[in-house]
Amino acid sequence: MLVNEERIFLCKPGRETPGPVLYWMSREQRVRDNWGLLYARILAGTTRPLVVGFCLVQGFLGATLRHYDFMLRGLAQVAEGLGALGIPFVLRLGEPGQEIPRLASELGAGVVVTDFDPLRVKQVWQEQVIQGLSVPLIEVDGHNVVPARRVSDKQEYGARTIRPKIHRLASEFLEEYPELTPPAVPGPEVGLPDWEAVRRALDVDATVGPVDLAAGEDAAHAALAAFVGGRLARYAEDRNDPTKDGTSRLSAYFHFGQLAPQRAALVAAGPGEGSLAFLEESVVRRELAENFCLHNPRYDSLEGAPDWALKTLDAHRGDPRPYLYTPEQFELAATHSRLWNAAQTQLRLSGYMHGYMRMFWAKKILEWSATPEEAHATVVRLNDRYQLDGRDPNGYVGALWSVAGLHDRPWKQRPVYGSIRYMNENGCRRKFKVDAYIATWERAALEAG
Repeated sequence: MLVNEERIFLCKPGRETPGPVLYWMSREQRVRDNWGLLYARILAGTTRPLVVGFCLVQGFLGATLRHYDFMLRGLAQVAEGLGALGIPFVLRLGEPGQEIPRLASELGAGVVVTDFDPLRVKQVWQEQVIQGLSVPLIEVDGHNVVPARRVSDKQEYGARTIRPKIHRLASEFLEEYPELTPPAVPGPEVGLPDWEAVRRALDVDATVGPVDLAAGEDAAHAALAAFVGGRLARYAEDRNDPTKDGTSRLSAYFHFGQLAPQRAALVAAGPGEGSLAFLEESVVRRELAENFCLHNPRYDSLEGAPDWALKTLDAHRGDPRPYLYTPEQFELAATHSRLWNAAQTQLRLSGYMHGYMRMFWAKKILEWSATPEEAHATVVRLNDRYQLDGRDPNGYVGALWSVAGLHDRPWKQRPVYGSIRYMNENGCRRKFKVDAYIATWERAALEAG
């Protein structure tokens, strides 16, 4: 059982001790197909126990009960799956910078392994954990087919520059996962977490409630099988039509680490147009977003946009807006546009907005907001508040692509937009049955009360 050394990054050097191996699970919340967990098992060898720890942080980047509910349902499956392999699962509530070093000390851990994550808050957590540890901390990239630290050491200009790098390295990294075997040495008896007590302890916004989507890696693998066995064949044709069930609907499982993107790539790979289109989106475009967030710390701000986009937006800052809405009006789907309101309603009720509609939705927020800064902030806040896959590199890059031309090029000059790519309802009507989409979500809004 081997893990490609290019996936491994030594965050804190030092000498390992003979104590247990602690895998600090964070981004990759699954038992199967998990390079970090597999590497921790390798380090445990035949002489050391393996323990998995997870730190539950309250109020993470504005996450709501919707997000915590989905995550906790998945973590319950993780705990059971690990237990079947004789691997203890420890859940702690609090800040990782305090709880992970404390857990490592209690266990007498000899080394800590964790997941790669490009987001700024996760990098801060790692630094805090490093300060509190007396043993090495090792990061393993289990989220990207080609490890983000390997594919490029700089911010890539766009898909056309990162694509050949990914394609060149894919054969090295797109490999089948080895089986996770039970540790040779049993870990301490910790019992399963009291999930109801954990839920009672949550202090999060409960006004955005759970969604009816099965959570956990079993559900994720079932969703992948359903997609590959059905919709994948027409993915290239149907994925941009919001009235068709043509997308993979795997983004939430990717975001919460309940499904490895590499597993999806392995299962979906093939010569058909659907497979090629899916691999472009799930590997090239997704890993372009990882690259951007890793190398640009302003990924969640308008300041992260390219210079040409900032200049054109600033030049059109004083243009009259055809409509002007507050962030609160946007949130309540209280605009003049039935199509835009339908998209926002889909987001609020289902925790999901079709990708094509998400672009239209964000661009209209730019057109109908007082400033580009306010527009971008509204896009990020609403996406992260309601979208099940919010607070993700894909979401941050999508916001900047829509509002400020990231990974795009200048287009024809228009009021408000400048040379940012433009979208409107007439363009939507040429692509799909707009009235059917509107009717679906207006009806859903009525039923929801």
